[in-house]
Amino acid sequence: MASSSRLSDRTVEVDLGGRRVAVPEGGLYDRYRMDTDLDELARDPRISSVDFFRRTPKTRVESRIGPTLTPNFYYRIATARLTMLAPTRAIRARLPEELDPLEIVPGLGLVSVMAFRYDVCDIDFYTEAAVGIAVRPARHGGPGLLDLVTGLTNDALHSYVLSLPVSTEIAQVRGHDGYGFPKWVTELDVDIDAERTTARVANDRGGLDPALSAPTPRQTARRTGEQVSTLTSYTTIDGAWHASTSQLNLLSSGSTRLPRGLDLRLGEGRMSDDLRSLRPIRTVRLDVTTEGQLALHLPVPTSVREPVRTPRKADQT
Repeated sequence: MASSSRLSDRTVEVDLGGRRVAVPEGGLYDRYRMDTDLDELARDPRISSVDFFRRTPKTRVESRIGPTLTPNFYYRIATARLTMLAPTRAIRARLPEELDPLEIVPGLGLVSVMAFRYDVCDIDFYTEAAVGIAVRPARHGGPGLLDLVTGLTNDALHSYVLSLPVSTEIAQVRGHDGYGFPKWVTELDVDIDAERTTARVANDRGGLDPALSAPTPRQTARRTGEQVSTLTSYTTIDGAWHASTSQLNLLSSGSTRLPRGLDLRLGEGRMSDDLRSLRPIRTVRLDVTTEGQLALHLPVPTSVREPVRTPRKADQT
């Protein structure tokens, strides 16, 4: 969608857990504080339907960003994800000990570069990008093959995110303080339509971090609720492990294996450094959603396995 979905430059300040944050004047957050009127949104020509959200009631909770409603609703979004093979040794070097990489074969795991465009949501328009690692579910006990199959079919992904830049201050504060994600604000352009998918992330000097360009895979249209996938992301908040769940309602999406015409450039910045550290070998899949919806739940405490530590010599005597 074109950048006309952006609001005016006039802003108002709101309080998020004691932090003053600027948001668009007259935007959804300014008017509704997360309790957005679904009947009004149903009349927005950009939004296909609000039925997905009517079936997902919100709950008022106390959080690290103050009193709020959860989940956060995203009424029209577009997303892209590149999935790449990377050596397990490089992945483990970036993972906390409590988490295990999802391996496609012994010695090879999965990492991803993602881009997101949120045209209509409770906290207004913004864009986002990420470098993530596919992990096995915390406290997993079942066969690794089952984790792999569900992960590759996008039905139930589990991830650990290394970097997650965003384009607005409210998205950074909510994501960092409320969810524990490694978020910062930067210039970030994402454009996704049926023909082409592009994303560009700027570094802190205004130069290039990563940039992505690729033909958009052929899209399949679906009725609302026909295909809903989940993503569980693990973070630590105040030293304790938490899990955040996202429910993605796919309305028009497509995938391609071993994508052709892909151009992924790495520059000088936090995202590029994170991806280089994972030593990706080959891109195996491109998933693009040109129209979707999302319900993002606040994180909840979760149990993870205890890391296996090698005893020190003093402990062995």
